[in-house]
Amino acid sequence: MVSAPIAKALDDLGYQTPTTIQEQAIPVFLNGSDLAGQALTGTGKTAAFGIPLAELIDPAEESVQAIVLVPTRELAVQVAGELSRIGTHRGLRVTPLYGGQSIQPQIRALRRGVHVAVGTPGRVLDHLSRGTLRLDHVRHVVLDEADEMLDIGFAQDMDRILHHTPKERQTALYSATFPGFIRRLINRHLREPVYIWSDEQELETVEEVEQVYYEIAERDLETGLREILDQQVQGGQALIFCRTQVNVDRLVRGLSAHEYLVYGLHGGKPQRERDAVMKSFREGSLKILVSTNLAARGIDIPSITHVINYNIPDNVEEYVHRIGRAGRMGRTGTAITLVREWDFEMLDSIMEKVGDKLTRGRLAVSP
Repeated sequence: MVSAPIAKALDDLGYQTPTTIQEQAIPVFLNGSDLAGQALTGTGKTAAFGIPLAELIDPAEESVQAIVLVPTRELAVQVAGELSRIGTHRGLRVTPLYGGQSIQPQIRALRRGVHVAVGTPGRVLDHLSRGTLRLDHVRHVVLDEADEMLDIGFAQDMDRILHHTPKERQTALYSATFPGFIRRLINRHLREPVYIWSDEQELETVEEVEQVYYEIAERDLETGLREILDQQVQGGQALIFCRTQVNVDRLVRGLSAHEYLVYGLHGGKPQRERDAVMKSFREGSLKILVSTNLAARGIDIPSITHVINYNIPDNVEEYVHRIGRAGRMGRTGTAITLVREWDFEMLDSIMEKVGDKLTRGRLAVSP
């Protein structure tokens, strides 16, 4: 299915059996068709477009042949790193383009020659306006986590970027859900796309995750969380989700006051601080990370043992997305959701999706 250089890279990375989304998407991509895939993080979607990109790119050609648009800086770094590793034995050169850091190193990388650019829409437009990035030789476009890009206001930026690419390109779009605005984007920019649905695979990726919820009063949230950290997480590694940046900062202050080593991650933090926090978390020296949904995009760390929904997700898809981070690379993990007085409607929706895999537990502060 793949060439010898790609097979060697996949073997080096420990890839064994392709996921459902990879089995469906890779042949379609290699065949040259446009595709629209419904997939969450944790289903192997980066390799689903990374493997065919690594096969189709011509290493001898110095121009940018593919561009991958992503919603966040963290995801740009994550995806660029994985594409580089997949294409390493073919000489594939990949660079991430994102804001919050000096543009000069990116300009130097582009001048040296890049085959695949992975970037956030704002920084990609910046390079296009400066003339440091040209997309007239692009043959492949990937819109990764398209629903997130539209949610945070990148619709016009995406349109402008795509207008810089040739009409005869191949376009692949990945989204957690396919609401109306995603379907309109597909109709506008994709040509007779093949649709790929991975709903079953999304649930399979969290099959090994133990799912527990605790009913708790709003006033007892932090106390209950401390009980969970002390009695369940212990020496493990926990990713805690809050709904807003304000909630992240408030929880970090509260936990720090009780002498927990914890840091917060959200879009309001300086890029240098975010990079340092992620490095510590990835290396395992930081055990507790509090984050918003958006800032956590691109976090793919197999050592995470616990995902804790301090604030319940806004929708079922986001729940599956979050908890999948505790069951990476076939490992087991635990997903804990704190359910306040007004969260029961969302809890019911989640339970309709995951069934009896989500069980009720009790804390000392449970009602």
